[in-house]
Amino acid sequence: MPSTIDETLALLGIAPANIVARGLKAHEEATELVVADTGAEGREYLLQPNAAQAWRAMKIAAAGDGVQVLLGSAFRSVARQAEIIQKNLEDGRPLDDILTSIAPPGYSEHHTGRAVDIVSDDVPEIDEAFEGTAAYTWLASHASRFGFVMTYPRGNMDGYVYEPWHWCFHAPRTGGIGE
Repeated sequence: MPSTIDETLALLGIAPANIVARGLKAHEEATELVVADTGAEGREYLLQPNAAQAWRAMKIAAAGDGVQVLLGSAFRSVARQAEIIQKNLEDGRPLDDILTSIAPPGYSEHHTGRAVDIVSDDVPEIDEAFEGTAAYTWLASHASRFGFVMTYPRGNMDGYVYEPWHWCFHAPRTGGIGE
């Protein structure tokens, strides 16, 4: 495995000029992670402690309103990000296309331990169809109370596809968690 982000990007064929042109912000890997949730198949989803607490409170509040929100992804290391891009390349997907939906290693909010990809029973995979679910409707109305913001709306400045499933914890906008 390469020892630096620059080496990792070079091995994947990602030019620094691409990152500069898009104005992407580097994100460091979280150093303190806790289990925020465990999926039905036993997979543990890790987040920073404050993001994990906010996720659990938000999930409980949604359930109280009869809405199920599930984690599809949470913390992702730089190495794992590189593996995902490499797999897409091996599957024949063009790099320019990959980088519209997958951040370059070192530039993913998932590295911070604050980003989550949310799915539901209605749309159990990461897909734009998530926008049509009760989970998305609930999140659009309530997630900010818990400090979560949808980072990549339509036409976002980072150049990513619309990602109604991707939410990042920043800090509650008003009141405390769950108020």
